[in-house]
Formats: sequence, C-alpha cells, structure tokens
Amino acid sequence: MIAAITIATLAGCQSTKPLYHYGSYQDNVYEHFKNEDAAVTEQIEALEKTIRDSNRNKLQVGPGIYAHLGYLYLQSGQRDTGLGYLQKEKQLYPESAKFIDFLLKNAKAGQS
Repeated sequence: MIAAITIATLAGCQSTKPLYHYGSYQDNVYEHFKNEDAAVTEQIEALEKTIRDSNRNKLQVGPGIYAHLGYLYLQSGQRDTGLGYLQKEKQLYPESAKFIDFLLKNAKAGQS
C-alpha cells in the first residue's frame, strides 16, 4: 500500500514540458547589447544551435529568437537570410507583426 502511494506521488511530480525553448538566447541578447563589439558570427552560431536543439527536442523556438537572428544577419551583411528570419518570426508569432514590419521597413530603407 505504501509503495503504491509513493509511486502515485512521484508520478504526480513530473514537471511539464516547457512551451518554448530559448537555449542561450537571453545570454546572447545580453552579450550583444553589453558588448556591441562581440563577434556577431559567434552570436549567430549560438542562436542557430538553439534552433537546432529546439527542433531536435521537438520544442517550439521561443518568440524573439528568429527576429534577433534576422537582425544579426542583417548586421553581418547577409541581407536575404536576415529578412527571411524576420519573416519567419512574423509568420510564427503574428503578434510581433508591427515590430517586424518596422524592422523590415528600416532594413529596406537602409538598402538604398
């Protein structure tokens, strides 16, 4: 009887799966704004790894990750890749549409 209660109690302690996977995103954003000279390439690689880890673990990439990655790609001169990630953020998180449209407008204005 005690064993059954213990098993039932432990089974109820299982944590829930997180809704989003952020990986190193928060550290990347902090490092980017703290030290703007930090290598953009390293930050891009870290965020790409976060996305790969999310996909491998079947977790949804956290809001903001694709937008920040797009911004970093734009900074590195990889315009098409950057714009693609911004569009992906807008598609996955429609609530970000106004902000992403603002970034897209600025990116296109900076092109001329």
